[in-house]
Amino acid sequence: MTDKVDYRSTLNLPDTPFPMRGDLPKREPGWVKDWNAHGLYKKLREHRKGAPLFVLHYGPPYATGKVHIGHALNKVLKDMIVKSKQLGGFDAQYIPGWDCHGLPIENAIEKLHGRNLSRDDMQAKSRAFATEQIDQQREDFKRLGVLGDWERPYRTMDPANEGGQIRAFKRVIERGFVYRGLKPVYWCFDCGSSLAEFEIEYADKKSDTLDVAFEAADKQALLQAFLPGNLADHPSATLVASRLEAKKAFVVIWTTTAWTIPANQALNAHPELTYALVDTPRGLLVLADTLVEKCLERYGTTGTVIATTNGKQLAGLNFKHPLYDVHPG
Repeated sequence: MTDKVDYRSTLNLPDTPFPMRGDLPKREPGWVKDWNAHGLYKKLREHRKGAPLFVLHYGPPYATGKVHIGHALNKVLKDMIVKSKQLGGFDAQYIPGWDCHGLPIENAIEKLHGRNLSRDDMQAKSRAFATEQIDQQREDFKRLGVLGDWERPYRTMDPANEGGQIRAFKRVIERGFVYRGLKPVYWCFDCGSSLAEFEIEYADKKSDTLDVAFEAADKQALLQAFLPGNLADHPSATLVASRLEAKKAFVVIWTTTAWTIPANQALNAHPELTYALVDTPRGLLVLADTLVEKCLERYGTTGTVIATTNGKQLAGLNFKHPLYDVHPG
């Protein structure tokens, strides 16, 4: 029987101070504390002074609520980019910030203090709440290991920041980029506040399609668009005139948003497409020339094309709103 061989002593293994276990929940707070105590971020800036600048344009989070997995994913990914640029030789600065305005903060205040607060009271409470949330989130972001200028963040509620926005807006106006026009503004009846487009949550909706007839306000003008010149000299003048006298004329549109009809103010025709004036038992209909057969089949009727014209000739014609005789409005 041979002696037992100690193979461990035959291996030339390196000696390392690294522990066998990561034990990160206990060790990470110590790293972060050490970074802060030694001013690591400031030293990195000094080391890269004069190097090409890398700026991460940062979309700030709302100053509401505790940090969640969405915050963590956002912050860690951006921190990886900044640190990789730092290692690549750039002066990679990271200036954190917070969005202190908007509906989320107002909703949080209403949950804490109720509704119907005065404007001054709402603003004061919102500012205090945002300040508290920023302090809490800042510590959580530091705990994630994110390096940045945490002592000098930007906040949208800071007077200097608001003043900068106004000055920038002034320059935009002076360059002629601001004009008055019509644009839908999303409004929350429950909150009593306007909404940004990204705050809208859309539900899936299956809508019915709708063919809508707009009666011609001036049949003679419509006829001239299809049969220009002196109607008496036109071969079909007698036939057309008799039909127009007995029947109403309509332009027919197709829509998937029937609920917008009450607000309809204009009809669009492509200037280069061909449109047909079709005689049907339901009246004279203006339809796209290539869709006459399909439309008549869908309407369950028959018809005869009297004349055609391009959309340019229909410009300026007036038509009655389909609901004009339902309500004075």
